[in-house]
Amino acid sequence: MEEMEVPTEHLHEHINEHAEHSRDKWSMFLAVSTAIMAVMAAFGSLLAGHHSNEALISQQKASDQWAYYQAKGIKYEILHSTIRLDKESSEANQIKADMTKYKSEQTEITTKANEFEKESEMHLQRHNTISYGVTLFQIAIAISAISMLTGKRFLWYFSILLSCAGIVMLVLSYIK
Repeated sequence: MEEMEVPTEHLHEHINEHAEHSRDKWSMFLAVSTAIMAVMAAFGSLLAGHHSNEALISQQKASDQWAYYQAKGIKYEILHSTIRLDKESSEANQIKADMTKYKSEQTEITTKANEFEKESEMHLQRHNTISYGVTLFQIAIAISAISMLTGKRFLWYFSILLSCAGIVMLVLSYIK
């Protein structure tokens, strides 16, 4: 009986070609996904910087309001001292009216200052949350590069997972 010969050489070559083509396709997905991670990290860095600046500006506005509050308090105290020294002054009624005005202005100023402080805190919280997201993107990029060097796909999947977590952090910063 004659033995049938199976052309395994061609089969082996075909499998190798398919594996190379599959590897090239994976490399392309890896490169594109890494580029997207880099874009998201850059976008997140820009947002984090914006919120950091806004937090600083709001805090400066709050500080200005508190200085204004102090100025009104000093004016009030000067008038208060003046009226205590000269209760019979012809300007006593005007001084009392000014004192009342300064006290009410201090209340308004306090409200504004507190609003600016809350705004500053909100921007700072957003900055921090976005910064965590950017950090996740940077780690994902590094792991993606390691995946390319080692050819380990599970590392690439892990980097995609970290990128998704980074996106969640960006979204959460605006939901809060």
